[in-house]
Amino acid sequence: MPHKYFEDQFDDEEVLFVFRKHPVVMRKGLIFGMLGLLIGVIPSLFMLTYTSYFIGLAAGMVIGFFIFLPSWIAWHFSVFIVTDQRLIQITQKGLFHRSVIDMGLAQIQMVNYEIAGLQETLLGFGTIMMQTFVGDLVIHDVHHPAEIQKKLLEILKQQGVTTQPMAAGDETQFAQDEA
Repeated sequence: MPHKYFEDQFDDEEVLFVFRKHPVVMRKGLIFGMLGLLIGVIPSLFMLTYTSYFIGLAAGMVIGFFIFLPSWIAWHFSVFIVTDQRLIQITQKGLFHRSVIDMGLAQIQMVNYEIAGLQETLLGFGTIMMQTFVGDLVIHDVHHPAEIQKKLLEILKQQGVTTQPMAAGDETQFAQDEA
């Protein structure tokens, strides 16, 4: 019996590709975690001893860790799995909420990507846009979207799914959908 990579994997299903969002999605948790570290050091301003500084630093690190932890959990446990039969989007929202979208590869009509802005260009992340028979699937903050799109199109081609290139006027449709 083949190894199962995720809980809902079918017996005859092969995992071809797994990707996740760019680590930049954790930035809010990281910033607030650093503020927790700063809050831990503030008491040493009033008690000028090394002991109070290091105890405050240790307490700030613990506070910062627990503030950052939910952001890391949401990033780490949110994955996109492409198998030879389907695309699965597992999104962790907080500690106790998980959302799963399961879509057959044959439902995908188009796969496009967008890198907009200085931050996305410099850090190498963007948006993947998939048009399906049931609606549009937009995945924001994906690491290296051009490579992901290329791999997805290769997998779709290998599986016998034909996709259509985006027409010149269709880019505005995705921009309007995001607004």
